[in-house]
Parts: sequence; structure tokens; C-alpha cells
Amino acid sequence: MNQDSQKVPVQIFGESYIVKGNGTEEYITSLAKEVDKRMKETASKFPRLAAHQVATLVALNLADELYRLREEQKTVLAMLE
Repeated sequence: MNQDSQKVPVQIFGESYIVKGNGTEEYITSLAKEVDKRMKETASKFPRLAAHQVATLVALNLADELYRLREEQKTVLAMLE
């Protein structure tokens, strides 16, 4: 196990998880809080969805954000060259 790797207990959408990862406890906890917040927001907009459907929508939205940010980063790097 990496020296910086640690296990951090978190709550996401009413479920407890132990997240093992690199980074500080605060960083891992902040990631979990962001996912929890997004899941709660999505669930409030679509109250009939099951938890796994909410999680799927949140994952798709996060993937979309990541994709767009990567494209933006490519554009900025191309402009700097």
C-alpha cells in the first residue's frame, strides 16, 4: 500500500463507505460531500428514481463535466503553444 494511501469513512446518499485513496482525509471527504450533494440534488429533481439511477445520472453529469474541462484544457494549451 502506498505510504500516502489511507482509509477514510464517508457518507454518500445515506450509505456508509470506507474510501481508500491517496490524498488527505479532508480531500477525500470533500469529494464524498460533493458526490452526496449532487446525488441529493438529482434525487430532489427526480424523486421517483432509485438510488442506482440517481448515481448513474450523477456519474454521467460528472463525466460530461470532465470531458468538457479536458476539451477546454486542450484548447488553452493549444493557444499557449
